[in-house]
Amino acid sequence: MKIKIYAIGKIKEDYLKIGINEYLKKIKPYSQIEIIEVNDEPIYDASSESEIEQAKDKEGQKILQLVKSGEYLIGLDLNKKEYTSPLFSEYLNKKLVDNGASISFVIGGSYGLSEALKKRCNDSISLSQMTFLHQMTRLILLEQIYRAFKILRNETYHK
Repeated sequence: MKIKIYAIGKIKEDYLKIGINEYLKKIKPYSQIEIIEVNDEPIYDASSESEIEQAKDKEGQKILQLVKSGEYLIGLDLNKKEYTSPLFSEYLNKKLVDNGASISFVIGGSYGLSEALKKRCNDSISLSQMTFLHQMTRLILLEQIYRAFKILRNETYHK
């Protein structure tokens, strides 16, 4: 099995780096996992909607250049379907089975995914209706992937 996570922006906070690295280690017995980062575009407090969209478009193009033809891409989108952890484990398993044991997720920048990137996604899900720092989203997604593998194998994991 192989899971890729495309992420816009670098992790700056040490506490997030530690948590992300911990979950990457925990996932490795269950699946190959890779995080591919691209630089985010500068967006300032005084940026107009047009400037924000241009930045999202540039970020989206960076990801689209890396995604391979035929790669099954799942976008994280605040406005899409949410799952409980047990349902997410079923979803993850089905997507891995249906797609040759290989799927990819994409995490947008501060303002989300570009329209072109959303159109490229084969599916989209939401982790929550709450808004998280996009860097924190990476840690939350990794924790849920790890939890999904534990659920699928009927292994204990704290609640």
